[in-house]
Amino acid sequence: MDLRELQDVIDRTYGERDRERGVAPTVAWLAEEFGELAQAVRKGTPAQVAHEFSDVLAWLATLANQVDVDLTEVVDRYRDGCPKCSAIPCSC
Repeated sequence: MDLRELQDVIDRTYGERDRERGVAPTVAWLAEEFGELAQAVRKGTPAQVAHEFSDVLAWLATLANQVDVDLTEVVDRYRDGCPKCSAIPCSC
């Protein structure tokens, strides 16, 4: 599944509820998921880490849908490496 497909699945699955919740609470949920990811990275099993990464991606897709950002388009910013110097590895 690519990012565009993820955004579509998230929107079809949760979109109505997400729009009712609003952007600010969604940002709060995303921040909470980042915290859970940080804890899993520090103390969790590989399965727990993978689970938290998937939750962060889902909430990121939710927020992107709410603010009309296509994650596939914005990820292209890093296609050529560092967005400032265009080098791989970064030479900034």
